Amino acid sequence: MPGSPESHIVFRGAWKRFDALEILKGVDLDVRKGQTLVIIGGSGTGKSVTLKLMIGLLSPDAGQVLFDGRAWKSYAPSEADRQRQRFGFVFQGGALFDSLNIIENVAFPLREHTRKPEQEILAIARRCLESVGLTQIDHKFPAELSGGMRKRVSLARALSLDPEILLYDEPTTGLDPINSQMINELIERTHHQRHVTSVVVTHDMQSAFYLADIIVMLYKGRFIFRGTAQELKNSTIPEVRRFIEISYSREPGH
Repeated sequence: MPGSPESHIVFRGAWKRFDALEILKGVDLDVRKGQTLVIIGGSGTGKSVTLKLMIGLLSPDAGQVLFDGRAWKSYAPSEADRQRQRFGFVFQGGALFDSLNIIENVAFPLREHTRKPEQEILAIARRCLESVGLTQIDHKFPAELSGGMRKRVSLARALSLDPEILLYDEPTTGLDPINSQMINELIERTHHQRHVTSVVVTHDMQSAFYLADIIVMLYKGRFIFRGTAQELKNSTIPEVRRFIEISYSREPGH
C-alpha cells in the first residue's frame, strides 16, 4: 500500500481538474501523523482544493488520495461520513452560522453527529470555547464578534468532536499582525495539547515559518518544494524565492 505507516493522508499521482482547468497535475504528498504541514502558494494554485481532497469532499480525477491507508472512494457514504468526523475543518471566513449564537454554533457538530444529551453537548461546547480563550460569549452572535474572535469560535467548533486531524484554510487572513500571531499561538498550542495532525493552508509567511514542521509549495499544479522552514528560506528555486519576497513586501512595515 502506498505511503508510510506513519502517514495519515497520502496523495499518489493525484490529478484534479474543473472542466478544462487543471488544478493538480499528478501530485504526491504525505502528511505524517502528529506533523504540522503548511501548504503555501499563490491564489488559485489549488491549496483549498488540496484540503478538500484530504477530507474526501472532492475526489481526484486520476491517482489516489488515501486516508489511513484506504482510498476515500473505497468507503461507503455512511462510512466516509464517520471517517470525516475524525477531522476538524477551520474555514477561511470562519463559516459560522449567522442565525445561531456562539454556543449553538459550537454545539452544531455534536447535535448533528452524536446522540449525547443536551446538557453534555453544551458542557463540551463551553469547554471548547474555553480552550480557545473565550468565555461568557455563549449568547452573542457572530456579527457581534471581531474577526479574531470569529476565527477562535471556528476553531472551537472544529474541536467539538475531538478530531485527530485539523485542517486550517487561511486562518490568519484579514487579521492584523497582533491577532494573526494570537491565532498562530493558538494553533500551535492546540496541536501540542491535543496531539493532533495539523495541515495549514496560508499565504502568510510569518505563520508558515512559525507553525511548520514541513512546508510544501504549490505552483502550476505541482509541489515544487518540500522541506523545513530553514530549507525554504535557503531555497534557490526561483519561484520559491519570488513568492517569499513578494509575500514579505506586502506585509505591514515593509
